Amino acid sequence: MDVPLSWQLAKLAVSIGIVLGLAMVAERVSTRVAGLLAGYPLGTAIALFFIGLEISPGFAAESAVYSLAGFTATMALGGGYLICGRRDGLKGVLCGTAGGLVAWWLTSLTLTRFELDRLSGTLVTLAAIFVFTWLYRHVPEARTKARSGGSRWRPLLLRAGFATAIVFLVTGLAHVLPASWAGMLAAFPISMYPLLVILHLTHGAAPAATVIKHYPAGLGALLCYALCVSLTYATLGLLWGTLAGFAVATLWLLGWMRLQTWYGARQKSGT
Repeated sequence: MDVPLSWQLAKLAVSIGIVLGLAMVAERVSTRVAGLLAGYPLGTAIALFFIGLEISPGFAAESAVYSLAGFTATMALGGGYLICGRRDGLKGVLCGTAGGLVAWWLTSLTLTRFELDRLSGTLVTLAAIFVFTWLYRHVPEARTKARSGGSRWRPLLLRAGFATAIVFLVTGLAHVLPASWAGMLAAFPISMYPLLVILHLTHGAAPAATVIKHYPAGLGALLCYALCVSLTYATLGLLWGTLAGFAVATLWLLGWMRLQTWYGARQKSGT
């Protein structure tokens, strides 16, 4: 179907806003918080919503089932980037990107070989979250220093444009691919990957590694979102299904943050 210009402009505006917002959080708050927020249903929500808008809510709901397992491929991308992108500068970004995309492709190719449902897709990613969290336990923490001046905005706008291109690519390919691959593409780190590139180019490999380290911890919100919209898009429609998904994801994220606060206080008290 022909996609109205207004829908294309909406994708453009939302995608740019998300990437710029995450980059500002990483610079002004912390890369740890940015990593957690990168796991919030931002890029995936954009992709699934516009897939449903442009194709059908039922197709988007079916795709969301595969997105549940597709987050495992996203973590594999982060792992590949971490291993291959250890150098600072453009060379590190290019090597990390190559390693991450190969890891994502191989993992996605493997997952699409199976007939996945909501339970199996969720269990696959839950297992991967524990595995990657354990593997990243020794990755050092690194903070960024805020930059000032117009030089800070030029790379941000460039990377935001790159994220927008990913959104358009994902939603465009969904028109010609089966729901399994559409779901895998919707789970691609649309907001997290440009954030890695921004941090890597402007601050070096260490802050990017910190985002990757904390990314699995934020995936619970994404799982809740994808599970909810897979159940509600075909029954409640795109608007109410999306709102329900964000409500469930927010509740999970708030609960997770409270649990982390409680655990941190318990560790400090030595009990």
